[in-house]
This record gives sequence, structure tokens and C-alpha cells, in this order.
Amino acid sequence: MIELLALFFVSLIANILSALAGGGAGLLQLPILLFLGLAFPVALATHKVASVALGLGATIKHLKAGSLNWRFALLILASGLPGVFIGTLLVLHIPERWTLLILALLTSGLGIYSLLSPTLGQAPQSRHRNGLALWQGAAGLFLIGILNGSFTSGTGLFVTLWLVHWFGMDYKRAVAYTMVLVGLFWNGAGAISLAMQAGLYWPWVPVLLIASALGGYLGAHWGLKQGNQLIKRCFECVTILTGISLLIKTIKVW
Repeated sequence: MIELLALFFVSLIANILSALAGGGAGLLQLPILLFLGLAFPVALATHKVASVALGLGATIKHLKAGSLNWRFALLILASGLPGVFIGTLLVLHIPERWTLLILALLTSGLGIYSLLSPTLGQAPQSRHRNGLALWQGAAGLFLIGILNGSFTSGTGLFVTLWLVHWFGMDYKRAVAYTMVLVGLFWNGAGAISLAMQAGLYWPWVPVLLIASALGGYLGAHWGLKQGNQLIKRCFECVTILTGISLLIKTIKVW
């Protein structure tokens, strides 16, 4: 019972922060699964399943708010899902220390880039929505999809920043797309593929699903009420903390 309560509250906090920042639930959720004794592949698959509930909770709130353009949403799905499936086939064959190191450096870089760009994502500036630039944006989403299927946590943050940087969205709108499309569909595809390969630890799944769905809804609710500046700061804090956490894990397993 103590383990389940700890799991619930850590997962709830992680998913509220993730829904605010546009990713990063694995910063807290995956480590506690490993700490409580799950093998890495099982912990990763179980975390991915819980992330689907995060996406579901956020989706309910964003659908009510009418945050999405579904034509653009289909582009994100079509670009990213093939990459996710490729990534899930690669993850169990890549040495863990290399995946952790690469993801730590990339994730920290996202936060530093945003921190050094004060006006980034503060106002929408629609760009790269047609022609070759649109296909280049789709190629970027495909590569991020591979990262999403391959790596442990934080890859939703890559989608958030790509939508802000390349397509000119503000942070609030980019987070909405990430939570719905990455949280629900990309992570759903990854969860199915990983569960078939590694299995799940079923006794903890219901608790994680409830905490993730509730955290996703609450985070999306607060995110819609706040301005882009606060969401940008949450994004930067989560990315840099995720990067530091992954670097520490890299040192431990090297």
C-alpha cells in the first residue's frame, strides 16, 4: 500500500508538470518504477502505457477548449507514428548508457536554447506551413518519432520545441498539440509495441493510469489559464532537470 501511494503521488506530480511543460513525465515516473524494482524494459513499457493516460486526460481538456487544428494534427500523426514504430524496434538493441547520454545532452540543449531565446514562443508567428518547408518540418517530426520510440523520457519536449521553433506556434498551442498527439497517439503506439516485446507490470498499471489521467487533465487546465511566459519557464525547468537526471543515470550505468 505504501508503494502504491508513493507511486500515485509521484506520478500525479510528474504528469501535472508534463502537461504544463509539454513533456517530461518520465523525469520522475520512470525512475520510481526502476527504484521499486522493475527491470528497465518492463519499467519503460509500463511508463509508456501510463503516458497514454496522461494524453487522454489532457485531450479531454484541450478538446473542450478547441485548441487544435485537426488538419495540422493529422500531419503530426502521419509524420511521427512511423518513426515511433521504428524507434521501439531499436530501443531494446541499443546499449542503455548511450541512449541515456544522447538523450541527456539533447534534452539539456532544448532548455538552454529556450532560455537563451527570450521571445521564443511568446506570440504565434505561423510559418513553414506549405511547400518544401512543410515537408522539412514533417521530416523533423519523423526523427523525433524515432526518439520517442527509442528513448526513455522527455521526447515530448522535443515536439513542443520543434512546433515552436519551426512552425512558429506559441508555447500554449504547442503544448496542446504535444499532449494530445504525442501523449495519446505516439505514446499509445509505442506502448503497444513495447508491451508486446517486454511485457508490463500489471499490478501497478491501474494506479499509474489514474494518476496520469488526473495529472494530464489538471496540468492542461492550469496551462490554458496561464500565459506563455509561465509555460516557457516550466518547459525550461523540466528540460534542464530531465537532462541533469539523465546525466546522473548515465554516470551510474557507464
